[in-house]
Parts: sequence; C-alpha cells; structure tokens
Amino acid sequence: MQALREFFNSFLLVELLKGMKLTGRHLFSGRFTIEYPEEKAPQSPRFRGLHALRRYPNGEERCIACKLCEAVCPALAITIESEEREDGTRRTTRYDIDLFKCIYCGFCEESCPVDSIVETRIYEYHFENRGEQIINKEQLLAIGDLYEPQLARDRAMDAPYR
Repeated sequence: MQALREFFNSFLLVELLKGMKLTGRHLFSGRFTIEYPEEKAPQSPRFRGLHALRRYPNGEERCIACKLCEAVCPALAITIESEEREDGTRRTTRYDIDLFKCIYCGFCEESCPVDSIVETRIYEYHFENRGEQIINKEQLLAIGDLYEPQLARDRAMDAPYR
C-alpha cells in the first residue's frame, strides 16, 4: 500500500505543489535582502574586525610590551619588539600584525592586561599592493585614535560580561 501511495504522490507531483505553496506564502511578505553598500547590517559591540592600539587619556600608549598577545596568538600573526625607556618602563618599538595570518579570534584582546590591543568594528578594508596587509604600530595607533569614542563605548557595554 505504501508503494502505491508513493507512486501516486510522485505521479501527481505532490512535492512540487508543496514547494509552490511555500513559495507562494512568502512571495508577498516583507523583504529580507539588505542592499549592502547603502544599508548596513546591525553589528554587535563584540564584533571582531580590524585591530587597533589604544592610548591613555593623557596620550601615552597603553601597550606595556608584555608580549602576552604575541604568545597567545594561535596564528602567530603578531610580532613585537620592545626596549626599556629612561624611566624604567618598557614600551614597544615594533608592533606588527599580519592580517593575512590573523584569524580574528580575539585572544590577543582577551590576554591584554591593560586593554591596549582591541578589535574594532571595521570590516571594510582592502589591500592593493604587496605588504600592505602587515599593519605596523603607527597605523594601529592611528586607527585607535580615530575610533576611540566607539571603542570606549563598546568596552563600557561589554564590561558587565567581563
């Protein structure tokens, strides 16, 4: 009996009619498409995009060259060199991130004791020449200076969960 029912269902195209019914139900409903360049999808404050180095309010860079972010990076995308200053503190002389190697996991951000390295909400970036994918310390600080209000706001929203 089951074989006979399956034969008539396939002969009468029942599956096709079920699919047409589903299509007809959603044909006149609201649209789901986002017109990308003009419209942007909402982002979480925890979105992990392009990296940035932050500064203290007095203008001094936060990074103390502890190299925890370099050690915890699973892709080995971070390279840090440091030296000691006259006042005895240690600061970075070189801080490079290879964005082709980076997997945007956020481990560098979580391991930083002074909240220096962060990942911004920037996801629209491109490279035209060889070597541009390696972002150095000056570029990271410039990105951090430019987006500091948004970074501080995102950190404040995420503070209850840390």
